[in-house]
Amino acid sequence: MTAITDLSVTAPDGTAAALSDYAGKVLLIVNTASKCGFTPQYEGLEALHRDYADKGLEVLGFPCNQFGAQEPGDAAEIANFCSLTYDVTFPVFAKVDVNGPNADPLFVELKKQAPGFLGTSGIKWNFTKFLVDRDGKVVERYSPTTKPEDIRRDIEKLL
Repeated sequence: MTAITDLSVTAPDGTAAALSDYAGKVLLIVNTASKCGFTPQYEGLEALHRDYADKGLEVLGFPCNQFGAQEPGDAAEIANFCSLTYDVTFPVFAKVDVNGPNADPLFVELKKQAPGFLGTSGIKWNFTKFLVDRDGKVVERYSPTTKPEDIRRDIEKLL
């Protein structure tokens, strides 16, 4: 099993970003979108980030346009929206595919370690969340309907 922190992702400027920078931290990885019914969850994700960052939590956002074309913007538009609308200070990376032949390797590994309901591998919608322990292993997958505040207890156990 690959540690999530052994992978690299793409920064908004198109450069490689090593997840090893987050080794030893608890991660909450989320596929996000700016025009989704779940978009207000940015507020809860930012609250988790602010409440637990000093204890070792990193929230990592990955915009995705695969569900209802709800993330049509480019990197600058996404960053501007997140900052101005929800005062997001956690890292938001480059837009990714989470399903299909062009799925980002991070999401391929997340889905492998934490299959969905009844063992399905595909991500069903924006704001699917993956909780990763300090060793880089996925410990839980949460549906888009799970509110960030409902994950607090699980995060606290890992911190």
